[in-house]
Amino acid sequence: MRRDAFTGGVDPGGLWVQNDVRILICYILASVQAPLAQEDLCRIVQGKGLANYFETGDALAALERLGHVRREGEGYTVTETGREIAARLDAELPVAVRDKALEAALSLLAEAQARREHKVEVEDLPNGCQTTCRIGGGGGTDLLRVSLYVPDRAQAQLVEERFYQNPDRIYRLVLAALTGDLDYAEELLR
Repeated sequence: MRRDAFTGGVDPGGLWVQNDVRILICYILASVQAPLAQEDLCRIVQGKGLANYFETGDALAALERLGHVRREGEGYTVTETGREIAARLDAELPVAVRDKALEAALSLLAEAQARREHKVEVEDLPNGCQTTCRIGGGGGTDLLRVSLYVPDRAQAQLVEERFYQNPDRIYRLVLAALTGDLDYAEELLR
């Protein structure tokens, strides 16, 4: 097989052919059915070691130029021809590559939804940060609001990242602990 893609940062089993990177981008956009920014697409593909950052950017530009994807606001969506490419050629991609890309894309979308529905506020204090995590319940009410002190901005950012990864699990864990359902709390921690 001819390798024509730059492979720096690509894990074994990743994509080393430019056309495969284009197919993968069409596959991701067709699968998630939501606009994704170029940075998000690069983060999905590069974060899983599936393709090089520069190859991903070049592939996206080529797909846009060919009319297989289009820019909508801040993100890209797949066109009908891009959908056809994804449907006909996704079998050309290794199953592991498709699975990793889709897992990363869905995780990114879930985090984006969590950031819309829930909030983290960080207040700098003289000796650290007060980090407040709010789980929204709709209608402007909070289902849960937790505020904690951390010694520095780096730890506040870590709390924020972890919170947005799975706020629903955090809510269930706190609720289980407060209602005395320790078996469920232990199950959630596993």
